[in-house]
Amino acid sequence: MHAVQQPGIRVSQYETPGTVEEVLELLSDTGYGPKARVVAGGTDILLELSRRLRPNLGALIDITRIVGLDAITVDEGILRLGPLVTHNQVLANEMCVRYALPLAQACLEVGAPALRNRATVVGNVVTASPANDTIPALWALDAGIVARSIQGERRIKIRDLYDGIRRTVLREDELVTAIEVPIFDRARGVFVKLGQRRAQAISIVSLAAVINFDGAVVKSASLALGSVAPTVVAASEAEAYLSERVLDDTTISTAARLAAAQVTPIDDVRASATYRQDEVEVMVRRGLTALRDKKERNRWPLEPVFLNPHIDESSKNTGIKFRASHASTTPVKCSINGVKVEKSGATGYTLLEWLRNEIGLTGTKEGCAEGECGACTVHLDGVAVLSCLVPAVRAHGSEITTIEGLGGGQSLHPLQQSFVDSFAVQCGFCTPGFVMASERLLCERPQPSNEQIAQALSGNLCRCTGYYRFYEAIREVTHE
Repeated sequence: MHAVQQPGIRVSQYETPGTVEEVLELLSDTGYGPKARVVAGGTDILLELSRRLRPNLGALIDITRIVGLDAITVDEGILRLGPLVTHNQVLANEMCVRYALPLAQACLEVGAPALRNRATVVGNVVTASPANDTIPALWALDAGIVARSIQGERRIKIRDLYDGIRRTVLREDELVTAIEVPIFDRARGVFVKLGQRRAQAISIVSLAAVINFDGAVVKSASLALGSVAPTVVAASEAEAYLSERVLDDTTISTAARLAAAQVTPIDDVRASATYRQDEVEVMVRRGLTALRDKKERNRWPLEPVFLNPHIDESSKNTGIKFRASHASTTPVKCSINGVKVEKSGATGYTLLEWLRNEIGLTGTKEGCAEGECGACTVHLDGVAVLSCLVPAVRAHGSEITTIEGLGGGQSLHPLQQSFVDSFAVQCGFCTPGFVMASERLLCERPQPSNEQIAQALSGNLCRCTGYYRFYEAIREVTHE
């Protein structure tokens, strides 16, 4: 017998509407009103629920089944991102990398591949943390959002969206339906971040710099700083100083000092205020130098890893046929490891809890329950995701593969056998997550480089610290 834990998110109702208009009705006073929240990736809201930060929330409104909300388009000089566009979709999109490089660079810094498969750019924006990487990038790019309610539509610039830490001017009945990024022919930008490690790191300081050039002369500059104040802030004195100047060493050094002098950084567990202020100067100097020397793209990976072999395809699992309303007694119908499952009681669970406690598949492990260790990685409709940050009801109408089903349920998958032969299993706790991530990597890149293996496994932590064994196991499979 396995112990049944208390449900982690305690939500009694889960709505899956088929259209944006249905979402707006559910958010209105005639629907759930302030007792409901929209969920797309769910990587922020599920943590808030599990930590009991939203005790009065009674319903989640899942918009992931609505057709077209994951679109990225360019029209009349505007790059538009729908509310379901994930960070990985931005990385894979040529238009985003070409026209909004700072945003693409910021998306690459968010978590790790499995997290970026679910986490959306809009979700990062509306969570409103000053450490969220996409906010400085969009601020510097002069981007804005489109917000809709049953009362109408309005546009809000990113720099006007925030009125305090984790607070926005959005009303509770509004849905963000797009991010709009203007395209400037003569502008170039860069995003840089200081964190405590290469992946899965919250920003200590972040900088997005966008310069509009006329030849070598700066016509305008936008410098946005994250993690130094209750909201993202602009280095306005440095911006003004840079106007009509050439980016020589003296200009760059002066602008960097002005940026550092203007901020009064926060002081917290990640870094002292003094350290942050010093790093602001260093980062502004390096960012402006890269733009001057046209090296802002030098570190961009030519073939990023997504752990999603179908990243370039539009989602097929959308449409009004997925419309549903789940209470605690409403069954979730899905396929798990090729077996049809129909079971109720999922509304208060994460997918991880539901798989373990209700379905009895305990191979998927809980290491952190907040998306930082990768032990709970499963495949949701062929995409590697962190099941601790996926609502269990999202499984409705989906196909799920766990570690138990990777080899078809009858024998070990070749990758599993390679982990055994290479002694990569070790204590075994983190192993399911490593295997599930590695399998998606090999489906996406059959002959991955060491750098691509590192990207793929950047969201998986090993308590035994035997990472070389994982590399060996993957390489053994590719050499067969």
